[in-house]
Parts: sequence; C-alpha cells; structure tokens
Amino acid sequence: MYPSNYASYSDHPEEISSYFKCSWVLADPSQQNCVVETPSRFQTVAPQKGHTIHKNFVRTDPSYLVTLSQAHSGWIFGGIAELVDNARDANASRLDISIELLYLRIMGQKIPVLSIVDNGHGMCHEEVIRMLSFGHKQTNVENVDCIGQFGIGFKTGAMRLGRDAIVLTQTASSRSVALLSQSFNEDKENLEIPIITYSKQGNYMDLDVTVHSQASADRHLQAIKDFSPFNEYVIGQKIGIFGEYGTGTQIYIWNLDRWGSDYSLQWNKVEMSGQQSEGDILIRSRRIRSRPGQISQEVPLDYSLQAYLEVIFLDPRMNIYIQGSLVKSRPLAKSLRKTAVVKGEIMGNPIQLTLGCSQLEWDRMNCGMFLYWRGRLIEAYKRVGGMVHNADMGRGVLGVVDVTNIMKDRNGRVWVLNNKQGFQDCEAYAKLEEWLGNRSDEYWDDHFDTLHLQHGNANYKPDDDWVQCNKCRKWRVLPPNFDSHSLPPEWFCYMPPFNGMCEIPEQQVADGVITVSAKRSGFDSQIKAGIALLKEEDSVEEKHEHSKQSTNDFQKKRARDEVACKDKSSLIRNDLKSEGCHASQGRRSGEASSKVSIKLDSLDDCVDISAVENTAKRPVLKRLRRGPARSCRRS
Repeated sequence: MYPSNYASYSDHPEEISSYFKCSWVLADPSQQNCVVETPSRFQTVAPQKGHTIHKNFVRTDPSYLVTLSQAHSGWIFGGIAELVDNARDANASRLDISIELLYLRIMGQKIPVLSIVDNGHGMCHEEVIRMLSFGHKQTNVENVDCIGQFGIGFKTGAMRLGRDAIVLTQTASSRSVALLSQSFNEDKENLEIPIITYSKQGNYMDLDVTVHSQASADRHLQAIKDFSPFNEYVIGQKIGIFGEYGTGTQIYIWNLDRWGSDYSLQWNKVEMSGQQSEGDILIRSRRIRSRPGQISQEVPLDYSLQAYLEVIFLDPRMNIYIQGSLVKSRPLAKSLRKTAVVKGEIMGNPIQLTLGCSQLEWDRMNCGMFLYWRGRLIEAYKRVGGMVHNADMGRGVLGVVDVTNIMKDRNGRVWVLNNKQGFQDCEAYAKLEEWLGNRSDEYWDDHFDTLHLQHGNANYKPDDDWVQCNKCRKWRVLPPNFDSHSLPPEWFCYMPPFNGMCEIPEQQVADGVITVSAKRSGFDSQIKAGIALLKEEDSVEEKHEHSKQSTNDFQKKRARDEVACKDKSSLIRNDLKSEGCHASQGRRSGEASSKVSIKLDSLDDCVDISAVENTAKRPVLKRLRRGPARSCRRS
C-alpha cells in the first residue's frame, strides 16, 4: 500500500514515458502521430475513423517478478552468480559482496541488506532501461568473453535473493538510480520502475531533462525514499564510493528470502585479536545438490559462497571480497596432481580436457567433471563413465573442460539453460557425456596403481603451485618446495620468487604431457619419498623374482638400470608422456636402504630417483579394473 502522502503514478499519465508501463496502443497509418495509449486496463478508447490498426503491447503484471525469481528456486547462489557475471562482463577488477544492516523507514527498524558493488564501466540510461526490460536482444552475443546472453540475469537473480532491489550506477558521463520492487508494486495493475538519471555538465552531475522532467524525478525519488532504506543523503553517501572519476555499479537487495522464521542466507564476519578472519555467506539449510551417482555429503561449494566463488571462473581475473575477506581463487586446472591434458573432437568441434587427482576430493569421496561455458562454471562434480555406477571408481579424480564450442548449433543457438546451472538435453550434450566418460575411464585405468593414499599427517601438493599478480592478473608458477603461505596477501610479478615483469606471458601446461609430482610432508624442502625407476611395468613373474633377490643382487640391477636410463633418455621421455613414472616392485632385506640418483642428459633438468625401502610390509591395494587383467588380454 502507498503511504498517505504518496501520489500514485497512475494519477499522472502524462509522465508515462518516465517509467515502464505497458499499455494498449492504437494507431492509424493514414494519420501521422495518431497514437492513443490506455494506461488503465478498463479505460476505453473512442472509435477512430478510417482503417485503424490495433497494436497489442504485452502487459506486465507485478506478479511476474515472482515468476522470474523461480528461475533459481533450486539454488539461491545461482541468483548471486548472475550478479557476479554482470560485474565480470563490465570488466570489473574488484567485486565486494556483503550483508549490512540499514534502517527502513516503512518498517521502522534496521533490516539486513545484501550489497554487490563493482568497479566496472557502469551503465548509461539506455543500458539501465535494457537491463530492467523484460526480454531484449543482446548486442554482444558474439563476444565469447561475455557471459550474459538472455537479458534476464539481473531480474531473476535479484528477485530470487529478495523482494526489492535498488541499482546505483555511474559512467564517466552519467549516473542513474533505479528501483525494482515487489513492495512498491503491490496492488498495482502494471509494473512500474522509477528511474532517475543525471548527466555530467562540466564538473557536476545535473538532472538529465532529456529523459524525464524535474517533476517526474521528484516523484521517483519520493518512491525510492518511501519503499527503500535510501534517501538522498544515503544515495549521496553510496555514490561517494565511486569517487569523482570512478565508475561502477552498486546493487542493494532487501526483504531477503526467508527460511522459516529466519533468512535463507547466513552470514558471518568475525574479528579475532583486532584482525578480521575469513568472512563467508552460507546457505542456512546446508543442503547438498542432487547429482547422479554421488554419495558424498561433503560438498562445500553447494552451501558456502566462498567455496563456490573460488572455482566459479575458469580463468579468474577479478578480486572478489565476501564480508570483507578476499576469496582465494582456485583455478582447478592448475591445482591438480598427475595432470593429463587430452584433446579431442566432438561433432567437428575441438575440445580439450584436463584431468588430474585431488587429495582433498579423495578425502571427501568426491570426483567428476567441472564443465565451464565461456569461462563460467555451469556444472560441478558431474560424474561420467564408470563414476556414475561405482562410488569408488574415479575417487579423487577431477576433470576441467570448457564446452563453449560444443554447446551451440550452426545458427548460434546455445544449449545452456537460462539460469546457467545446467545444459539442455541435446545431441551435443549426449556426445559430450560419452566422450568425457571414455577419457575419465582411461585415465583411471592408467593411473590407479600410481595413486598414493595419505599417510598420517602428510600433505600432498599439486604438480605446481601458482600465484596471481594483483596488477596484471596473470598466474605465475612457484619454484618446487616453495612455501606459498609465505607470500603476502597482495603479490606482484616483481616480487620474489618470480622477480619478473608483468609483460612476461603466462606459463601454460603443455598438451598431452603427464607431470608427476613428489609426495611431500608439510612444506619441507627435502623430498622424503622419490620416484622409482623410469621403465615399463614389470611382468608378474619379474615382480615375484625381484621379491626373492638378495640386497646385493637388487643393487646390481639398479646400477644396470641406471646405465640403461642414460642411454635411453628419449625412451624415458616417451614413458613420461604416455604412462608416467611406474614404480618397480621389490622388497629388500638388510639394514641399509639404497638410493640411486640418475641424471637425464636429454631432459631439461635432473630427476632424482629414490627408492626408500624398509622391512615393514606394505599394505596391498586391490586393483579395480573393468574387464580381464592385463596378463589375460590378447596382444
């Protein structure tokens, strides 16, 4: 309901162009400028002489805002992701997400308000109109770096998070304020959206009279003051965040979604010893999303915004803060062990898949594919191949793939759901699932025997540690055994250990190469467990024979293998690419352990091959494999 001192927009039909209001329009082509608008549903129009063409414009009932909110009814973080996408499309380098308490006059108390603030290029008046319109043609659909495609992201995301939202945006030459509110539109027959726009005149921002009059702007401002926690003073304070020459967009959402008697979102911002600890926004229910074949209930990205935004982008370039805490971006393709890069083709379109092992996901009993589209995460932990039917198969194995080229047809139509949380059921998606299943099964068969379980408190690190420059946003590889925790929160390329310049290109993982990392305990610089001999897998008979050899015979064979490795460095390189490092089996008796160091002249570096044995019997891992054993297969 309106406050007693508020005048309804329907009382001023002459200002209909200052806000959105759908209506019926009648026009006679034989008479110029013969247009009659009917703002009210029950208003009649006098009959027109001659041949009159009736144009029917769609009416938008305010209840349509509730319908839009249901696009993300299954997962509320999908609504936040829509607003994060908009910030990335605006080329923002920083995004702040937080929940604060603001006083709402109409309720007479302070209420939680979700804020999303970025420093992107902002929006002019026409772009604000397009963002708030219901259905429009995107002008940048061919831009592969642009995530927004459907023109409904802001409306579906904001209305899922709360009933009311206000937008403050500023460019180099304009500033706009817009209110999208279910509370303001209660009991209305048509949806109204107040907008106030200012343009830069010299060194100041003045009201843009080319888009609305002063009287219209005053009524719009009154609506914002009555139905939001913002008045002219609060708006001025928030605009000050942009600075004199700054640009960006601020979105504030209140009357947040409820979970019973409380809010669906739960937020925290804890301070300890004068220093702020990690803040986060959580889903109160802590429910895990349903995925075929998944049995694990430990999936933090399903209910933690910090965990979700760590992996939301394939190539993170934007600093995101939640409750004042920086989100530590985690590019999955750069954080795996035993990484394998596989290329292929699906329906004539190229595809590249990165597979690897994650000790963290092994402990959580998770696995699956992370499917990105235009660099944005669409599906996470998607099980394919044998993962769907066997909970243990593929455990700890993750795949990372961008399917932008696959999920579209010849006409440019994309097969992504408009909520960007899944793909349509189509031929391309079915073939993608089949191809991913075959590749993941092959990876599991080839690497299961070389996967190491965690012993005690040992920490397993990825093949390479990476750090991102706060200026150029490029990722740099850290030297082996470097303690990444010793780096400052804001790191730049000129700092150690890189000691370089931002102009240096970012290092890429070579195609088809399998890199094998060493097992490390904590961050000790000394490698306690080395790599065994680099050669083909021994036969079952050779393994049995080695187990019976004495210590002296075993050491002699190691020495012969050392000479063979020097003469066959090219063969070793091929083995590294195809099968990785296979450990020769054998157990020595005696007091001391042997240690052999082999230098590979044909490689760029030295590889220390260590075999540390003791008299304790090792646990036997049962091999899980589809089909007969290798010894029974036909050659």
